[in-house]
Amino acid sequence: MRGCELEYAAMQTQLADFIKDTPEGREADQILRKCTHCGFCLATCPTYRLLGDELDSPRGRIYQIKQVVEGEPPSASIQLHLDRCLTCRACETTCPSGVQYGRLADLGRTLVEQQVARSIGQRLVQKGLRLVLPRRRLFGTLLTLGRAFRPILPMTLRKKILPQRPALAWPTARARPRKVLLLEGCVQPALEPSLNPRTARLLDGLGIEVIRTPKAECCGAIDQHLGHPHAARGHMRRNIDTWWPHLEAGAEAIVVNASGCGAQVKEYAHQLHTDPHYAAKAKRITELALDPIELLERHADVLAPASDAPRRIAFQAPCTLQHALRLTGRVERLLTGLGFELVPVADGTICCGSAGTYSLLQPRLATQLRAQKLQNLMTGQPQLIATANIGCLTHLAEVSSVPVRHWLELIDVNNA
Repeated sequence: MRGCELEYAAMQTQLADFIKDTPEGREADQILRKCTHCGFCLATCPTYRLLGDELDSPRGRIYQIKQVVEGEPPSASIQLHLDRCLTCRACETTCPSGVQYGRLADLGRTLVEQQVARSIGQRLVQKGLRLVLPRRRLFGTLLTLGRAFRPILPMTLRKKILPQRPALAWPTARARPRKVLLLEGCVQPALEPSLNPRTARLLDGLGIEVIRTPKAECCGAIDQHLGHPHAARGHMRRNIDTWWPHLEAGAEAIVVNASGCGAQVKEYAHQLHTDPHYAAKAKRITELALDPIELLERHADVLAPASDAPRRIAFQAPCTLQHALRLTGRVERLLTGLGFELVPVADGTICCGSAGTYSLLQPRLATQLRAQKLQNLMTGQPQLIATANIGCLTHLAEVSSVPVRHWLELIDVNNA
């Protein structure tokens, strides 16, 4: 120890031949060597807090991934501990060494997925999720059928099928000097049909035209986090091909109103950096992708609370907004400035348990995390819970005693 500074030894690696000279191997080596085993990440890891098992902590998972890239055959046990990771990335915010744990976890899942056979049941469930969720029309059709037959469905599935909310009309198309693209998402139009039109109406009120690109559906996060990066990159390339002509024609940004999708789009440059045909375009996409707060906070002087919005709210900051996009506190500041009363929320950095497909694949842990999150959100007796991600919204709304809405539904443009 020198003065008050603690010294920890950097991790040493000896990569196996199968990965040593690959882009994935070089990245894994770089990330692993940043880890100093300090353990600061344990306090902010949701699964470690629940289970108390070192193997279900970022530090433990890093060691397990290290074993795999050094040539040790992965086991079903390693697969289980990686499956239990939410990829919330709270550990990245806490880490004093800048370890990019999320990228390492994705790499570890991919390697283990290739080498450890899953049960037939697990394979069918994951294949089903990868088939249905990224396809907007297919998901919407199945959700409609689920609502029709909801009374006879098993209770676990019935809880996840929320009543249909009314749709909202899109603003009348009219040419504006400023134009942006909007990623409408894969499940969001069916789950929350008013959210995308609401976003477009807000931007229209600010003199910004929203260009719809229906062919851009899934951002790629579902395949990415389930250990299928090649399929994820297919989604990325299709989205880039869809957006590129509009960007060349002058669209200034790609607005992504689901923070989970926004975090993934911000990774396009990294995921495609070795692709000679898409690397430059992906870099441009990453630069132009914006969360709505980054655009709307520039126009705070003409925004106002929506006429029907409760004023006393609890804001649930999604992990992707905090730890991936690093936009902590900015939505809260905007809402407070507009006159909303934000109640205190304890443990605001801890995941709600939604985490993409996690609530479907790890329901026991997801339910425990949701119960803790709702207890913290409700302590201040809010009239409404606001959030910034479709997954968190639907996960919390399943059992919340107060409405759960996207924060964009609480504001409007002041035309007075």
